Amino acid sequence: MKSHTVYITFNTKKRRELIRITEKVEEAVRESRIKEGFALVSAMHITAGVIVNDDEEGFKEDFWEWAEKLAPYRRDYRHHLTGEDNCDAHLKSLLVHHQVVLPITDGKLDLGPWQQIFYAEFDGQRPKRLVIKLIGE
Repeated sequence: MKSHTVYITFNTKKRRELIRITEKVEEAVRESRIKEGFALVSAMHITAGVIVNDDEEGFKEDFWEWAEKLAPYRRDYRHHLTGEDNCDAHLKSLLVHHQVVLPITDGKLDLGPWQQIFYAEFDGQRPKRLVIKLIGE
């Protein structure tokens, strides 16, 4: 079995962003020369996540509205007593999880017709890392 690891650092311009990373994961798969296996794509921070969904502007607006409704920014979170102001970002990351596992078939990511991979940043404007770990034959 082979493995291949790639790290990507993000430093978003906005506090919250969805960044399409499908091409970066596809590039890592090509570099790995793995024909059959899996790609683990994992945000390495507790206020970020990884999602697989449609790359369509209406969906993205709906996503942010949904996330804000379920985990709104509020000043009264107990976490903010530590001096932080990002409890909503921690909660939003729980909604989407921090990682996904994707199949590799015939040396390519095996995604559905509309599926794209996104890094979801909920508390950006500082360096954060993502790891792509590929395993297979």
